[in-house]
This record gives sequence, structure tokens and C-alpha cells, in this order.
Amino acid sequence: MELRHFTSLLDLSSAELRTLIARAIQLKNHRDPDYQPMKGKVLGMIFEKSSTRTRISFEAGMAQFGGSAIFLSPRDTQLGRGEPLEDSARVISSMVDAIMLRTNKHETVTTFAHYSRVPVINGLTDLLHPCQLLADMQTYFEMRGDIAGKTVTWIGDGNNMCHSYINAARQFDFKLNIACPYEYRPNQSIVDAAGSRIAFFNHPEQAAAQADLVVTDVWASMGQEDEQKKREIAFQDFQVNQQTMQAAHPDALFMHCLPAHRGEEVSAEVIDGPQSVIFPEAENRLHAQKALLEFLICR
Repeated sequence: MELRHFTSLLDLSSAELRTLIARAIQLKNHRDPDYQPMKGKVLGMIFEKSSTRTRISFEAGMAQFGGSAIFLSPRDTQLGRGEPLEDSARVISSMVDAIMLRTNKHETVTTFAHYSRVPVINGLTDLLHPCQLLADMQTYFEMRGDIAGKTVTWIGDGNNMCHSYINAARQFDFKLNIACPYEYRPNQSIVDAAGSRIAFFNHPEQAAAQADLVVTDVWASMGQEDEQKKREIAFQDFQVNQQTMQAAHPDALFMHCLPAHRGEEVSAEVIDGPQSVIFPEAENRLHAQKALLEFLICR
């Protein structure tokens, strides 16, 4: 069986991603406690960054599938004492059935994937957050149908979530409008690879015009706390508020990967309003990742 990894949305084909979303919806709507494809299987979870949704969703998913998950942090392993990633990948992958990493450098995940004998999953890096996009796409598909040909608006930092939305535009064939300060634009090589699907705007309302989905994230991600004040000034005109949503389609959805800062990147009336689907989106981390684990481990 060919070893497959999920370090990026680009590791799977568009058809495979759509199949994964359909399977996630099926698992969500028809949970069978007797279906335990992971019985006897172990997921090694390596966390360099703190987590709520990533840890709970992967751990609960393995438990519901009859398997188990091991939480590993740099404080508890030799990774925190300078053991080469290559050695860690070889050793850990000899004892578990898959590895999920939530880490800083994207190279950590790709290095693990290169030296691992089992599937490696990117639970978040500074560059990409593909698991969150699986949940976001599942949520849209459930509520509005296929996203192909639709318009998605990203407002805020050109961060790992923005990069993953750019990759999603390629894989799911939608148009992505981005509104962010010029100095905080996403990685140009990732933008270039998506071609004409990506358009930049200087103002949120322009980017949100006729959008089917509006998405944002915190202005300062983990590890950028010392930039908070600077970013508050840079992003002060890039809040998703009622005026932004009024520019979008009347039935447009609002998403945020959480945690959120009400009154900063999004107003309370939007994130707690009728167009917001942040809590189904968060729950879908569980179902989308169960489908992913099944795809990678049980093929």
C-alpha cells in the first residue's frame, strides 16, 4: 500500500478531497459505535504549540474509532533536548500507526514525512493549517452545497489559514478575494500557484462584494503576541463587521477557526449573529479528521 501523508491540501487530489468531505458528512450523520476501524491502532500526537480543537478532535476521533492517541510535547520527549528530527521520525513511526504534528516550522512536518514509515498529518504549522480547511469545507458543503464556482473572501492576516484557503481555492475551484494590509500579504509563491483564482483588495467591503463565504482569523497568531499592538494599528480597517457582511450575498456564511477576539478581527454582532457557523465549523474538525485518519490508515 502506498504511503500517503497530509502535510498540505495539495497532497490529495481534488477528487480525493471531495470524497473525504462526503465521508466526513456520512460519519457525522450516521455514527456507528460498532464501527471501530482503528482498533489496536495508535496515533502519536506531537504538540509544540498549545491546542484545544486539534487535540480534542484527534484524540476523540481515535477513541470513537476504537484506537488510542498519545500526547507528546517537547517537555516530555527528546525532541525538546535536540534529538534530530530524522531520528525522532524513524523511532516514533516504528511504534505508532500515524503521526500528527502541531508545530512551528513547516519543515518539521515535511522532514517527519520524509523519514516516517507511517502517515504524517499536519495539525498546524506557521505556513499551513490544512485540517482546519477540511472542517471549513465540510461545513460549507453541508449548508450550501459544493463550493466550486463560488466566491470566498478572506479578510485579515496573510497567515497559515490564508495560505490554506489559497490552496483550497485551487483544489475546490473557487474564487478567493483577499483584503489585508500590503505588508501582511500571503506568501507570493503560494499566491502565484493559484493563478487567476486570487484577487487582492484594499478594503473589506470591496473584497466581500457578492461573496458566498467570509472568513477571518486573529490578527496576531501564536508566537506573534509581541506584535499585538503593532498589528492592531495595521489591521484596524480590516475588521469583519455588519457592513462587511452586508456587502456579501444575503445568505453568505461567516467562519473563523477560533479562538476569536470579539471587537478586533470580527465584531460580536457578526460572530454571534445568524450568518456565523463557527461552532458547527469547530465540531467538524472531529468528523473531517476521522475521515482523514480512515483514509490514511485504513486504505
